[in-house]
Amino acid sequence: MRHWSFAEMREAFGFSLEQYLFFGGYPGSAALIDDRQRWGRYIIDTLVESTISRDILMMTRVDKPALLRRLFKLGCDYSGQMLSYQKMVGQLQDVGNTTTLAHYLDLLEGAGMVAGLQKFAGQSVRSRASSPKLQVLNTALLSAQSPYDLAAAMEQRDWWGRLVESAVGAHIMNCIVGSDIECFYWREGSLEVDFVLRRGGMVVAIEVKSNRSKETLPGMDAFALAFKPQIKLLVGGQGISIGEFLATPVDVWLAEK
Repeated sequence: MRHWSFAEMREAFGFSLEQYLFFGGYPGSAALIDDRQRWGRYIIDTLVESTISRDILMMTRVDKPALLRRLFKLGCDYSGQMLSYQKMVGQLQDVGNTTTLAHYLDLLEGAGMVAGLQKFAGQSVRSRASSPKLQVLNTALLSAQSPYDLAAAMEQRDWWGRLVESAVGAHIMNCIVGSDIECFYWREGSLEVDFVLRRGGMVVAIEVKSNRSKETLPGMDAFALAFKPQIKLLVGGQGISIGEFLATPVDVWLAEK
């Protein structure tokens, strides 16, 4: 069962785009959004804790459950950012090895919480060796652990921008569950593309902008030169609106023309 989409939360509960970005796609929490503190405790205590303690630990052997919890928190704190496994080990202050962290990240992804996107390299071996880009699979996991309510969050330009990108990434990851579509990121030096989708030989590059400034996209230009994607999408800014993208199934963008 995937997280609920923007279209589903809008139809069932009348969520605005801003409410969906902040409160995410947990239908059970929709009745609590007017009480920020109660909503946050519900997400953390009822959903997160039960998922880690019951769904993961009771079905899979986890030698370091405390490390798993800290890795989940790290994934939320750094959602939308690349972080090498070596840096994760340092951040988590654990003597465990990077293989354990990679395994725990897979468990968190399987539980619908946090994923690690691999770098698009055109070669699977190089891709698997890359630093993962951490990605929450429901923005409620990010918001519930923040100090902000919705109004305050919208005033925090950098934080809100990261939330928007995380919402786009979560939408992509939830849409491609059980499909043959793969999702990556791409970065070379200071040049970056937020998301790269691949289905067979078709490649779609996606850049996310949370404001309407007419910025150039050097990362997209460099990626297009190197890999020649069939489709380049700008989500937000002067491109496709955030709301339209979140209300559209991802496979639409990879449909054969």
